[in-house]
Amino acid sequence: MNADLTVKRKSLAEEVAARLRQQISSGEFSVGQKLPTEVQLMRAYGVGRSSIREAIKILSNSGMLSVRQGLGTFVVSQSATAEPLGMRFSRADASDLDDVRQVLEMKIAEKAALNRTKADIKDIKKALDEIREADFNGTIDECIDADIAFHAALARASHNGILLEFYQMASERLRQWYRTIYSSPEIFASAYDLHDELYRSILQRNPQGAWDAAEAIIKHGRL
Repeated sequence: MNADLTVKRKSLAEEVAARLRQQISSGEFSVGQKLPTEVQLMRAYGVGRSSIREAIKILSNSGMLSVRQGLGTFVVSQSATAEPLGMRFSRADASDLDDVRQVLEMKIAEKAALNRTKADIKDIKKALDEIREADFNGTIDECIDADIAFHAALARASHNGILLEFYQMASERLRQWYRTIYSSPEIFASAYDLHDELYRSILQRNPQGAWDAAEAIIKHGRL
């Protein structure tokens, strides 16, 4: 492998994956060929073992590579299939994730106001009570978990399977992101009234009110 392929920024698995993808697409690594060992790839790209493994995982998920236990990693296709959405969420950056969160949570709130059932209202109220308990008596992790559980209850109340699936896929990445930007329960406690307003809009079947309350929650979290 050429020395000029060395990755200058360490631990960037996506860049390693992009370089490997280019080599496979160009035929430098042909279909059926076994990739160099992890150690050889580490030396070639100047990164650690974890970056190489993550890069191989990315390309395996895209259908270009196949990892065969005890045998090695083999090229199975010169072109990538679409990356699974769950994997894409798992590596989304903060800006992209914030945009997706805004679209999802506002639309989910609107649909929940239109489609909720009595059983959904009970679930949402229970989740709201858990938010209050966590916000005023819990740890930051408990606040984050309660917040995500509340919005997941709204997603179920939307009775839109795609919105629910998208939120479920995004929720774990959201949980990780919240842990990096929020250090105390105070931000969650100060948003409790907005969550209560959102609940009441859904209770009253007020889709515009629910949309506006969800938007206010998102803006509050950016303060």
